[in-house]
Amino acid sequence: MQSFDVVIAGGGMVGLALACGLEGTGLRVAVIENHPAKNTFSENDSYALRVSAINAASEKLLTYLDVWSSIKSMRASAYKGMEVWDKDSFGRIQFSAQEQNLSHLGHIVENNVIRDALWQKAAAMRNVTLLAPATIQKVVWGENDVFITLADDSMLTARLIVGADGANSWLRGHADIPLTFWDYEHTALVATIRTEKPHDSIARQSFDGKGILAFLPLSDPHLCSIVWSQPAIDAARRQQMDKVNFEKELAVTFDTRLGLCQLKSERLTIPLTGRYARQFAAQRLALLGDAAHTIHPLAGQGVNLGFMDVAMLLGEIKRLHREGKDFGQYLYLRSFERHRKHSAAMMLAGMQGFRELFDGNNPAKKLLRDVGLILAGTLPGVKPQLLNHAMGLFDMPEWLKKAEPDLSN
Repeated sequence: MQSFDVVIAGGGMVGLALACGLEGTGLRVAVIENHPAKNTFSENDSYALRVSAINAASEKLLTYLDVWSSIKSMRASAYKGMEVWDKDSFGRIQFSAQEQNLSHLGHIVENNVIRDALWQKAAAMRNVTLLAPATIQKVVWGENDVFITLADDSMLTARLIVGADGANSWLRGHADIPLTFWDYEHTALVATIRTEKPHDSIARQSFDGKGILAFLPLSDPHLCSIVWSQPAIDAARRQQMDKVNFEKELAVTFDTRLGLCQLKSERLTIPLTGRYARQFAAQRLALLGDAAHTIHPLAGQGVNLGFMDVAMLLGEIKRLHREGKDFGQYLYLRSFERHRKHSAAMMLAGMQGFRELFDGNNPAKKLLRDVGLILAGTLPGVKPQLLNHAMGLFDMPEWLKKAEPDLSN
């Protein structure tokens, strides 16, 4: 039987970030993951369909973990502006990094690039053990330890087990933590698109009453990753329609803002569901990322919320360990839970309200949102506040705000 201090269920971006952050604490860490990273990235590879908009707060965490330079050396596209508009109307708002004296507002990065960089980092660490491929078969919670049995019948013990095993978290279900969930009644269609005009490193998002269409700039000046949130029946139709008609419909829906569009990948559809776990922690258990919450992708904040879960838990584990306290006790995990439940609830409520406001073409609602966009862009102090929220600057734990990159690992 192997003994660890922290066992992390899930070796995706969020779980690996926690593992990397615990290096140097003296704590023994294990990551259990069924699908090891391939670590075979090549700049000649086609762009992956799943991308994330990494905001300033997440960039700060990834820099602290000493993986940001590795991510950028593989493939990351800085965006220097954002535009949001209501189709066939006057409502629009623009954000510019230059206006705020910033070099950029965030980066669009393929999820597999982030994961590969974190996996390589974790694999090189002395106190981190990557158990992959491996799956958990059974977990028993004791007073002072968690007892974990894997599918190959090997056994582990831990002082804390962390669920970073995704939206359909096995660990959350096994711990009998109730889940509040709702169907957004939207499906996201994602694809890679070549545009006639260069994207100029601007992230663009259009609302048309029935859906939300985002063009996220990739490192090639004419390539964008699109996320088209729409009713399921429309997503299914557009996934199956012939390439030429899809390209025409896409360009028209986007007001031909970037000219003609050319499909450069398959079209993937993802049903959108909101989730919120009733507890983010219990005795010797903490939940992170999609295992605790999933939100609508309209603001691209899902993985950023997960990375701030990591930052908060990391800070708490390190502090409690320094003070000689048992960080696996629910009594001590409550501070992490309270902060992250509040952040997730605020984000979920904000996204839901925003989505409902931009859903439908009722004239009164359309006028309200158009006037709202105009006022948000012109009233003194409002735009910087919105930008700070988008960049995650209000959600960073204090230790991360003050942190310097950890280059000792």
